[in-house]
Amino acid sequence: VHFPKNADALNKARQRLKFEELFYIQLSILRQTKWREQNFKGFVFAQIGHYFNTFFSQYLPFELTGAQKRVLREIRMDVGSGKQMNRLLQGDVGSGKTLVALMAMLMAVDNGFQAAIMAPTEILASQHFETIHKMLGDIGVKVALLTGSTRPKAREVIHEKLRSGELNILIGTHALIEDTVQFTNLGLVVIDEQHRFGVEQRSKLWKKNHQPPHILVMTATPIPRTLAMTLYGDLSVSVIDELPPGRKPIQTFHYYQNKRQGLNQFIAKQVNAGRQVYIVYPLIQESEKMDLQDLENGYNYISETFPDYKICKVHGKLKNAEKEFQMQKFVSGEAQIMVATTVIEVGVNVPNASVMVIENAERFGLSQLHQLRGRVGRGADQSFC
Repeated sequence: VHFPKNADALNKARQRLKFEELFYIQLSILRQTKWREQNFKGFVFAQIGHYFNTFFSQYLPFELTGAQKRVLREIRMDVGSGKQMNRLLQGDVGSGKTLVALMAMLMAVDNGFQAAIMAPTEILASQHFETIHKMLGDIGVKVALLTGSTRPKAREVIHEKLRSGELNILIGTHALIEDTVQFTNLGLVVIDEQHRFGVEQRSKLWKKNHQPPHILVMTATPIPRTLAMTLYGDLSVSVIDELPPGRKPIQTFHYYQNKRQGLNQFIAKQVNAGRQVYIVYPLIQESEKMDLQDLENGYNYISETFPDYKICKVHGKLKNAEKEFQMQKFVSGEAQIMVATTVIEVGVNVPNASVMVIENAERFGLSQLHQLRGRVGRGADQSFC
């Protein structure tokens, strides 16, 4: 590398060093994985029982795709093997990861264990709770929601039911990691949007039982296989690579400022057709340091441009109640346009929204753009980003 005879020799030397570095990373990951397999036994979910079968035959909202069935088989083999499952479930937004997670949790409940889902934001946790609550209907599985804004009284009830084993599935935010939260028999933990949690936070969940529960990590951010190995080398990877029937791929466009008029006309056309629109800004207020679009000015501009439409705004500095109120306006369809920052990047589900406009897209990371785009295309209509 230091004194190459020619360019070819330099390239070979470089390759050699790169290979070595990667090789040792892989080796140490492999060693960790082997060590974990030898030292941590996993709970065995021996039977597929009443809840899983009843749900599968009577409550399934739609026919499972081939990919969902394949992933469920992989999970089933893991949890029956006597080793602790550590699996990464990757699938585009709307590919039905939550349904797979729910069915995995029913496997746990059937075998006398409790299950938990941890999500990075209250909005997402509440949404999982509503979705799962609705899917389970009156099947008899007890589900509760625990977040930072759960009232102390309700909290005590949840803690009590968790300890007595009356509660089967707990859904929540970081609040789940607190030491006061104690399970009778936690057998499976699902972590949603893994990239928002640290390793420390994950490991706290391991200590919630005398032996670590099975772990299923979910993400909608596409991770190339090589990257997955270095980031999540200790995880087996499952991919849901089919969308449910009837979903159309989202059309994505990149425009410059001079196309603003055309964009506005397009937005008007979509709203007049009964659709809803998100407009996302990188900043809440104008900044002297950065020449970027900001939400406050954007909100005024949108209000002037579309005087006949109802517009709501959501950002991280709003109090929770106000945020909730503004969200509901959009969810209920009362507001046609939502002006927001990236607080909406995960867990907002409005099937009627078909347009996502991202201002100053260069300010966002790839996974953020991917998440934002995933807020549309959740219904049967053609969606645009």
